[in-house]
Amino acid sequence: MFIETAKLAWRAISRNILRSFLTVLGVVIGVAAVIAMVTIGNGTTAQVKTELQRLGTNTLFLRPGQWGPGRASTEAKRFDDKDVEAIRDQISGLRAVAPINRGTATAVAGGQNHSTSAIGTTNDYLIAQDWDLVSGREFLPAEERGQAACIIGETLRKELFGSADPVGQTIRLSNVSCPVVGLLAAKGQSGMGDDQDDTVLMPLKLHQRRIGGTTTISSIVLSAHDGVSTSRVQSDVESLLRERRRIGIGREDDFSVNDMSQIASTMTGTTMLLTGLLGAVAAVSLLVGGIGIMNIMLVSVTERTREIGIRLAIGALENQVLTQFLVEAVMLSIFGGVTGILTGLLLAYGVVTFLGVPFVTSPVIIFVAFAFSAAIGMIFGYFPARRAAQLNPIEALRHE
Repeated sequence: MFIETAKLAWRAISRNILRSFLTVLGVVIGVAAVIAMVTIGNGTTAQVKTELQRLGTNTLFLRPGQWGPGRASTEAKRFDDKDVEAIRDQISGLRAVAPINRGTATAVAGGQNHSTSAIGTTNDYLIAQDWDLVSGREFLPAEERGQAACIIGETLRKELFGSADPVGQTIRLSNVSCPVVGLLAAKGQSGMGDDQDDTVLMPLKLHQRRIGGTTTISSIVLSAHDGVSTSRVQSDVESLLRERRRIGIGREDDFSVNDMSQIASTMTGTTMLLTGLLGAVAAVSLLVGGIGIMNIMLVSVTERTREIGIRLAIGALENQVLTQFLVEAVMLSIFGGVTGILTGLLLAYGVVTFLGVPFVTSPVIIFVAFAFSAAIGMIFGYFPARRAAQLNPIEALRHE
């Protein structure tokens, strides 16, 4: 019985194929928009998580000054070697404490030159940033005390040495002749779009004396052992620095400690919220598509009034007429849903490929979009179907 009803419904749909296509277009656009938005949002969230994991979710960054709108950060006292030693000796649960000074220097080698980011730090920087060496070695103790040596990134290697191994070569940084002792593994762009590989690491003492011209430290990066609460480490560091910097009770800190796990949670939560909002906005077009189905079905009932009257007059039951029109509406919406899912996935794939983010599909969202499209057909198709089933056979036969 159902098969015959489906055949009749398909016959009615195929008689006006262009009108049927335009009818389901709203559902196609709605489902495609939802699938595309959610998939793109999931890919963006995955990319953010990946970038944050590169920095390490058990990592904390210390900087002088309070960073934010209306807050002066340049006037705050910078850190020094004693602060680094105090943190290393008095804060438990840390696997790395890396002081950092940043600057810009022109690197020159073999007739090639390139402006790059020069970072003065220690071997702990590689641990804190989870950065491996492709070749070469870390700084020796004598080098950490100020002897010239440097470890370069992949971008700087390409600019100065092409595809050759730079270890053992010498580069000049501003007025410093610096032997290359190591090559960093490529990391690519950061979440802010900066090239992380366009860098050179050098011993902190050397950077302070020859590049920065200062004995202070601009920032410190900490890495906690696995299983150690970064919130506890943050609290301990804040207490220690308030004591060392003689900040009285009730006074605001003149430094900031940023916990990457909190930043990661905030950023991923924000992207997920935006994904949900975009999906909700796109879902509105599904409602518009449902209204379009109801409108066309009402037109179809009016056009086929005489046909309905004949069916009722020769013995068709109201439920049979109701089922036929309801099946027509559901078939239209399901067809629109399937087409919309395929269109949305193709659109999302093209966008994430262009943006360079992962293609992360959500089976749950695909199922919900399909089920919602079917429900749209049932809900918006019920009223026209009921109207057709309740027609008076005599009045319907008189209809021209």
